[in-house]
Amino acid sequence: MQRIVLVGCGGMSDAWFNAAKADDNVQIVGVVDIDAARAEAKAKQHGLNAAVGTDLSAMLAKVSPDVLFDVVVPAARHGVASAGLAAGCHVLSEKPMADTLEEARDLMARAAAAKRIHAVIQNRRYDPQIRRIRRFVAGGEIGDVTSIHADFFIGAHFGGFRDEMRHVLLLDMAIHTFDAARYLAGQDMTAVYAKEWEPKSSWYHQGSSASAIFELGNGGVFTYNGSWCAEGLNTSWESNWRIVGTRGTLVWDGGKDIRAQRPTKREGFISPLTDLTMPPHDPSDRIGGHAGVMADFLAAVRGGPAPETVGYENIKSLAMVFGAIRSAESKQRVELKV
Repeated sequence: MQRIVLVGCGGMSDAWFNAAKADDNVQIVGVVDIDAARAEAKAKQHGLNAAVGTDLSAMLAKVSPDVLFDVVVPAARHGVASAGLAAGCHVLSEKPMADTLEEARDLMARAAAAKRIHAVIQNRRYDPQIRRIRRFVAGGEIGDVTSIHADFFIGAHFGGFRDEMRHVLLLDMAIHTFDAARYLAGQDMTAVYAKEWEPKSSWYHQGSSASAIFELGNGGVFTYNGSWCAEGLNTSWESNWRIVGTRGTLVWDGGKDIRAQRPTKREGFISPLTDLTMPPHDPSDRIGGHAGVMADFLAAVRGGPAPETVGYENIKSLAMVFGAIRSAESKQRVELKV
C-alpha cells in the first residue's frame, strides 16, 4: 500500500483524486494547500480520512508518505517536488515539469541522488487514439516521417493565473502537443524557430498565440500553430494533426476521425491513392489519461519499469517549450539542449 500526500487543491486536483481512487493499493494520507479551507473541502468532497494542513514540511514529517502528488502551480513546482524528494518520496508532478529548464535539470539531479522516481502527468500521451497512431506510424504504413503538423485554436476563458502568465500558450498548454509530436514521430527535436503574438482581441497578458517550426532529428520538421484566444470553429484540445511520410499521409482531427492514404503507384500529375485501414485499439495499450500515467508511475514505484513520463524523458518535451520561448524572445533559431 503506497501512502500518498497530495499538494495543491485547485481545480486540477479533482482529476488526481479521482484517478487515485482507481488503485486499491494507494491511500491518500495527507492533503496540503495554502488555503486550509480549500484543503478541508477537497478531502471531504473525496471522502478521505486524511490529515489536512498548509505546511508541507510538517505534513511530510507527520505522515511519512511513500509518494508525493504535486498539483501546484508551475512557479511552486520546484520547491514542492524538492521537498518531496528530500523526504524520501517518489514524486509525480503536474505539467510542466518545472518553471525553468534549469529547475528541471536540478529536479532530475535530486531524483537521481535520492534514488527516487520523479515523473510528470503528461496525460494526453495516454489518449487511446494517440496510441493507435503511434503503432500505425511505427509499423511503417506511411514510411519514414518527413513532417508532422499540429494546429490548436480554442477561445479559452480561464480567468485566474493563466490570464496574467507570460508565454501562456507555450508554457501552459503547448507542452501537451509538443510531447505528443515527439511520441508520434518517434523522434526528438533538435532546434526551433518560434514567434508569439497577442491579437488585439486577446484577454490574456502575453503569449496567447504562437507558431513554431521544430527540426526533427532526421532532417524533417514539426510545425505548430496555436491560439488560446481564437473564438469560433475550435479545434480539439488534442489539436488537429497531419503526419507526412515517405509513403503516405495520416490526418487526425484530435477526436475519433483518423484517416490515412498512400499512393498505389507513382504516376501522372497526382498519384492514384488508396485508403489505409487503421489498427483497432490494442488491449495492451497504456491508456487512461491521468489514471494511465498514475498507474505506470505507481507500477514503477513498486519495482516495475520507468514510466514513459519520467523526468529524464519528459525534460526533452520541456526543452521544446523553453526553446520556443527563447526563440520568440530573441527572434532567432534556437538549438535544443537538455
